[in-house]
Amino acid sequence: MSDTFFRVVYLVMILVAVGGWGLTEYRSRLGEGARSLLAWALIVMGLMAAYGIYKDSARSLRPQMSVTGGQVEIPRAEDGHYYLPLSINGQSMTFLADTGATSIVLSPQDARSLGIDTESLRYLGSANTANGVVRTARVTLTSVKMGPYSDEDVTAYVNQAPMDGSLMGMDYLGLFSIKITQDRMILQR
Repeated sequence: MSDTFFRVVYLVMILVAVGGWGLTEYRSRLGEGARSLLAWALIVMGLMAAYGIYKDSARSLRPQMSVTGGQVEIPRAEDGHYYLPLSINGQSMTFLADTGATSIVLSPQDARSLGIDTESLRYLGSANTANGVVRTARVTLTSVKMGPYSDEDVTAYVNQAPMDGSLMGMDYLGLFSIKITQDRMILQR
């Protein structure tokens, strides 16, 4: 049986227990019980909405990159990763710094946002990932800019499988000296 089935059973058990308590407690005052139930339902819905807003805004409130003295400092995000804001072919994008990845790997969605026709690509390459082997297609990025640094005609790969975001691998990160100290990644040429 699926996890969903057991979650539904668990939810029904909670509802029966709370509903049974409510009927027992308010059997002679059903109007008052209904008002209390409505008040608690609104409180719970408000808390759920506040949590949803917080989670959505946390994604857009990632720590920002700073440039000081010719070096780029990227603070560690709440999830423990480092996210690099770059300009690819003039378009702002965010990459996950992945020192375990060899190359720049674009998600199909990010590739399409750059104007790459992912349907016409020839996925001749392959990459070994934690999720198994995936097919890749080689592309060239006209320009890659990070802070004060700019590179032209940079090789990247489009992943054929869906991904949560694009990865910045060591082919590009290796152009920098990398230092990770406390909660910052410092890149310098």
